[in-house]
Amino acid sequence: MNKICFTGGGTAGHISPNLALIPYFLENGYEVHYIGSKTGMEKNMVKPPVIYHEISTGKLRRYFDVKNFTDPFRIVGGYFQSLSLLKKIKPKIIFSKGGFVSVPVCIAAKHLKIPVVLHESDYSTGLANKICMPYCSVICACFETALKHAGNKGVLTGIPIREELFCGNVSYAKSILKDFDFTKKTVMFMGGSLGAKAINTALRSKLDDILKSYNIIHICGKNNLDKSLNNKKGYAQFEFLSDKLPDFIAASDFVVSRSGATSIFEFLALNKPMVLIPLPASSSRGDQIQNAAYFKDRGYAYVLPQEQLTSETLLGAMNTVNSKLEAYKSNQLKSGTKDSNKVIIDIILKNMN
Repeated sequence: MNKICFTGGGTAGHISPNLALIPYFLENGYEVHYIGSKTGMEKNMVKPPVIYHEISTGKLRRYFDVKNFTDPFRIVGGYFQSLSLLKKIKPKIIFSKGGFVSVPVCIAAKHLKIPVVLHESDYSTGLANKICMPYCSVICACFETALKHAGNKGVLTGIPIREELFCGNVSYAKSILKDFDFTKKTVMFMGGSLGAKAINTALRSKLDDILKSYNIIHICGKNNLDKSLNNKKGYAQFEFLSDKLPDFIAASDFVVSRSGATSIFEFLALNKPMVLIPLPASSSRGDQIQNAAYFKDRGYAYVLPQEQLTSETLLGAMNTVNSKLEAYKSNQLKSGTKDSNKVIIDIILKNMN
């Protein structure tokens, strides 16, 4: 039986594209393996019949943290665990979506002469993927700028998108959101898979005013539910959505979101206008700011920097997008988004051992 191995984790943005590709290989008789971390969210998102393997992992930080003294040892441990696993699995190829769990896997694969196809979603390449690039056979990207250091390995492919996202059932969503007034526009708030405190606070502190004009579906992140708002008419909050996510996106007129590449390319493919609130440079390497600027320049989204985020500016941004919904949708339809899943699957098949 042909075998393929996927790796990547830490946030949903490093996992969802893998989940978009896996069904093709399962349907075509492959034995599919996934190497992830022991505690990351990939462990819960990856389901049988995919065979999940845990390795030790650590993060290489650009700032001081006491874990900087221990994480390099975890990465070395992850490398030896990856060597052992890959010798047993003997996959024909590895697809790596990034995150620090992928680093020891890619290095071990190179030493075992197993080809690796790497994917970078963001406008600029993240540190984990920069480390992995020399060990990979092909480097796929959504933005040409991410291929600056890829040399002749680089291919512009777009991002894999889960087919189920296109199958959202609006009627089902409305049956759950029974107290929504659907004569109003419905807005989905997504702060990323781990939530976003600044966005949650700005929304909730002016929630009554916002609900006068909009219904709100609020994905607020783990441990961020506010029980006092459970029965608020026109407002539904969730820590995280998985199976129901396509239905709620389908029922939304536009979204308010961070600007992680996976999410915003999914919204683009689904023709959903966006208010983007990128992580500030003080809390990131600036990739979300670059992603958001790219989408703003092309008329796909309105950008509200977090430094300017208040309840008032949030409502103003929502009103601006609402007043230009058709223009945003029209620009998105002109994006020429490729069938990225097929493009990337073809690359994987061509590079198998």
